[in-house]
Amino acid sequence: MPTVLRLDGLRVRIYVDDHRPAHVHVIAADGEAVFVLNCPDGPPELRERHGVSLQMVNRIQKELAKHLSVLCPKWREIHGDY
Repeated sequence: MPTVLRLDGLRVRIYVDDHRPAHVHVIAADGEAVFVLNCPDGPPELRERHGVSLQMVNRIQKELAKHLSVLCPKWREIHGDY
């Protein structure tokens, strides 16, 4: 499960043996949130959250949107099509 991006203490991961659609797991100190990326143009959408506040989810969503140009190619590199 490579960490493909770090955002202010958050780890953004793409699991190697994962499934489509393209998504990332964001690991925070208090839990985890999963976002579907909607590659290549976004916007990222929350799929599930565990222990992460809605305020944090909104912040993460905005940050992920800024990094789609990195995250989508990384997903494709690991898994092929979106």
